[in-house]
Amino acid sequence: MPDDSATVPAPAPYADLTPGGVLDALDGVGLRGDGRLIQLNSYENRVYQAFLEDGRVVVAKFYRPARWSDAQILEEHQFARELEADDLPIAAPLVLASPYANPCLGLVGEPATLGHWQPEVDPDDDDRTPSPVYRFGVAPRRAGRAPELESPHTLAWLGRLLGRLHTVGARRPFVHRRTAATPSRASRPAGC
Repeated sequence: MPDDSATVPAPAPYADLTPGGVLDALDGVGLRGDGRLIQLNSYENRVYQAFLEDGRVVVAKFYRPARWSDAQILEEHQFARELEADDLPIAAPLVLASPYANPCLGLVGEPATLGHWQPEVDPDDDDRTPSPVYRFGVAPRRAGRAPELESPHTLAWLGRLLGRLHTVGARRPFVHRRTAATPSRASRPAGC
């Protein structure tokens, strides 16, 4: 019978991402938090609402490790910025900048909308294991509400919004995004 006691489970992808680490990452891109964080619901990522010292509120999204490539994330960010430029109501990622040299921070993209945050190794850590790299984007907080789906006016507005979204999306193909291709009924032989 195998000895399961010797098997150590792998740590969760976000095991070392602490509230202090979130605030440090934001501070690294010049967004100094006032200490208030609210973790928001997200299936795959870690998403936080952060209150800043200057009174603004932002949403920081820390991407699940190994789920998306930088290219996929940046393509998503670029599309969101294109939607915002065409006046669609969206909270597009902010352009990130490092106001001072921080060895824990790398910025990716043109413009830089993706941060790579690698906290410093704890000098008291016995095994000196390097910290994981956390990738993150930041957007302004936007209020929202559920639409009145029984209202013909609202349904017409939603239809126009979706049309505008598809118009922007049709301007250029997505290169890095995964597709969920499913066979269509038209590709099946008749009678199946």
